[in-house]
Amino acid sequence: MPATLLVAARSQALAALLCVSTALPLAAQQVPVAPTDTTRKYENPGGVPAPVKSPWYKGKLVKATIVPALLIGYGASTINGNGFYSSYDARRDLRRNFPNFRTKVDDYLILAPYAELGLVALAGVESRNDRLNTLLIIGKSELIFGALTYVLKNTTKILRPDGSTRNSFPSGHTAQAFLAASIVHTEFRDKSQWYGVGAYTIATSVAALRMLNDRHWQSDVVAGAGIGILSAHLGYLSHRNRWGRKPRIKGMSMSPMAWPAGTTGLTFVWRPQ
Repeated sequence: MPATLLVAARSQALAALLCVSTALPLAAQQVPVAPTDTTRKYENPGGVPAPVKSPWYKGKLVKATIVPALLIGYGASTINGNGFYSSYDARRDLRRNFPNFRTKVDDYLILAPYAELGLVALAGVESRNDRLNTLLIIGKSELIFGALTYVLKNTTKILRPDGSTRNSFPSGHTAQAFLAASIVHTEFRDKSQWYGVGAYTIATSVAALRMLNDRHWQSDVVAGAGIGILSAHLGYLSHRNRWGRKPRIKGMSMSPMAWPAGTTGLTFVWRPQ
């Protein structure tokens, strides 16, 4: 009797296992599988916040043009007898205090900021850009400055204070000096602000001397300062290799070479990267 009961118990257990094993696949087959949602595949699963777009007044172009625009606008507003303190008022006060002032120092000071740039670089102070890119920025800035100055001088045709010519507005000397000073400031401001202070002091001296020499009005030098700074800023904004992306030269090699006629020489091969 116990053996019979044991066999019956084993049979019932085996039947139960069979029922469970056959029931599980059926239950799994009955659970619906959700289709893959491909519409959300580009969402941010990590929860990283999306970059917030800065307002237009905080953009690079606005920051680069706000100060030059104020200088050019103020200079234009004081042409001739216009404005609260006009160009005529400024010249009258200068003639009263410095009636016989004459110098040619301003003709040489316009390049002094560039001389400072070269001397500081030769002293080993690292600039923001390498020398090649700095020269490219200077070249583009000079072209912008030349075009703006030429167009404005030949459009406005303001008579100089000394009555010599009608190309007074804006002051080319002042614009050139402030262009160079702005480049000095941008290249070395991460090292010391005093490089820029010295360069802008030289540029301001050029502007003052142009007025003391009776070659330019107040409006000419103020607008010229704005044009010089604007030209430098536009030169930087239009330069793609700025902000420390210094080109490297890789694969440089040199080897002798002989031509069929018997001429010998060297071949120099380099590959920029």
